[in-house]
Amino acid sequence: MTDHLLAPNTVLQGADVALADNPLAPEDVVSGSPRSGIVTLAAVGDTEVGVWELGVGVVQDTEIDEVFVVLSGEATVDFADGTPSLELRAGSIGRLAAGARTTWTVRETLRKVYVA
Repeated sequence: MTDHLLAPNTVLQGADVALADNPLAPEDVVSGSPRSGIVTLAAVGDTEVGVWELGVGVVQDTEIDEVFVVLSGEATVDFADGTPSLELRAGSIGRLAAGARTTWTVRETLRKVYVA
C-alpha cells in the first residue's frame, strides 16, 4: 500500500480514525464477542505506523515486535511465559516482542497507535 492516511506534515485525531474490520480467528476468542479493527497510517522505511482497536472480551494472540501508545480503553495483557502482566489504559506506552503468546482481557474497548 503506497497511499496512507497520514501524509507528511499533517495531523489526525486518533479517536476519529476510521478502521477497517480485522476479523478475529474464532479459535483466538476465549470469551465475549470482541471485534477488531485496524488501519495503516504511514510507512517510514520498513516501519509501519497504524491504529488498532479491540472490543470488550478475551482474545489470545501471537505478537510481533511493536511499540504502542494506548489512546483509550482498558485492558490487561497476560503472557503465556509468565512475564508480568501489562495493565493498559489511556496514555500507557508499551512494547511487545515478536513471538510472545498473549491473552488480552479487554474491559473497555482498547484503541492504540502502534509502530511495528
